[in-house]
Amino acid sequence: MQEAKEVKPVIDESWMQILKDEFRADYFSQLKAFLLDEKRKNIIYPPGSRIFAAFNHTPFYKVKVVILGQDPYHGPGQANGLCFSVNHGIRKPPSLVNIFKELKNDLGIAIPVSGNLEPWAKQGVLLLNATLTVRSGQPGSHQGQGWERFSDAAISALSEHRDNIVFFLWGSHAQAKASLIDDTKHYILKAPHPSPLSASRGFFGCSHFSLANEMLSQRGLDEINWRIE
Repeated sequence: MQEAKEVKPVIDESWMQILKDEFRADYFSQLKAFLLDEKRKNIIYPPGSRIFAAFNHTPFYKVKVVILGQDPYHGPGQANGLCFSVNHGIRKPPSLVNIFKELKNDLGIAIPVSGNLEPWAKQGVLLLNATLTVRSGQPGSHQGQGWERFSDAAISALSEHRDNIVFFLWGSHAQAKASLIDDTKHYILKAPHPSPLSASRGFFGCSHFSLANEMLSQRGLDEINWRIE
């Protein structure tokens, strides 16, 4: 009984109402069974209490920007439930280093010591991974188990029920989600992935942070303070 309690969704009420049909669907029951089995056999990240952190930090009706990742970091202590983000005191992974480099180039913001992106999330930046869990040391190990359907439902709900959201689609995996977004109501910014393999092909110089603030400002919305203290 205790294990089942650990994977029970603890998610912001606004998102619970939007995604309630997903939680009731057969695929989600199968996903929970998969996670229970995984927890018995392996270490998985992030901790159960952090699986829905992106939704809990950024309620549905407060989302202004969406950044899409693929799956959580798979090293000890890294994943905190927000895409590209790591816990305080954890060394910043290469993709996050490059995100901060572009932020400095774009807005002149000094590269922070911490790689924890919670300050962004609390301002309305939904930091959403397509897959919300991963097996320790095995990137992509929880893909194809149902999480993608769940995160697609979240993106589709934002597209349908909200207006003027800025979507950052970095890399081909994120850009494949463009079909879920109504670009007559929302803004889609595309660039290569910030990983060292592709950042120099157009991620550096994309100016997405300043562009997002311009788009928000034009619609009378508060800009994001991208500085991490």
